[in-house]
Formats: sequence, structure tokens, C-alpha cells
Amino acid sequence: MLRADLSTYLTDDILVKVDRMSMAHSLEVRSPLLDQEVVAFMARQPRAVKYTEWNSKILLRSLAQRYLPQAILNRPKQGFAIPLGAWIRGPLRPWVYEILCSQRAEERGLFSAQRIREMIDAHMAHRRDYSQQLWALTMLEAWFRQGDQG
Repeated sequence: MLRADLSTYLTDDILVKVDRMSMAHSLEVRSPLLDQEVVAFMARQPRAVKYTEWNSKILLRSLAQRYLPQAILNRPKQGFAIPLGAWIRGPLRPWVYEILCSQRAEERGLFSAQRIREMIDAHMAHRRDYSQQLWALTMLEAWFRQGDQG
């Protein structure tokens, strides 16, 4: 899995996104842990110094303990996710309603119009984050509409 991540997910997804966003903001980004010698060294290490069922980056964390406070070492991962939930509540709100609450979407009969409305209402009221589901449903309906045109 590590090899697959290195040769696909990192190169075809994560590093591409980092490269594009950093260039868009005139930043030079380095990935020192992806240096060929570091990768080759870690490839030779036994699994037990890389990860266990409950811990990851064991060797790196062991080294980092010498230099970093525990608050940094033990904090959860932070990604670069877009603020989709806020966008759906804000600038995309009219479009999401227009697409998902439309008669066309209801007539398709794929999903319960009442349940979709409940999801939208709960999301807009901050009762539950349905941003991923609402985005997927919105994209699905927008895709159907492209097919309807032809």
C-alpha cells in the first residue's frame, strides 16, 4: 500500500494539488520526506518502525520528539479541504436549491425530494454537515441536465 500511495496517490493527486496551489500564490514548496534517499532508506526499514495498527510514522515521531513539543506531535492531521459546507451555505446556496429542489430533480424519482429538503435544511441550519452528500447530489443532477440537453 505504501508503494501504491507513493506511485499513484501522491504523484497523481496530492503533489499535483500542492504544486498548483503553491504556484498560484508564488510559493516554492518542498517535500523533504520525499527525497529519494529518505524514501529509499524507509523502504528498507521493517514495518514495525514505520507503523503499527495504532501508530504511524514511528521513526519520524521518535526523532521529532527531540525537537518538537508534544502538543505538535500529538495533534491530528490537518488537510487542505475546501470550505464546501460554508460555500453551500453561502455563495452556492441559491444554485444548490435551484438544482436539488427543482421539479426536474423530483421527477427523476431517484431520491426522496422530502429527504433531500430535510438534508438541505439541516445543513443550512448547522444541525448537521451534509456538504459532501449535497455536493454529490448537486453534481449528479447537473450531470443529468447536461445529458437532457442533447
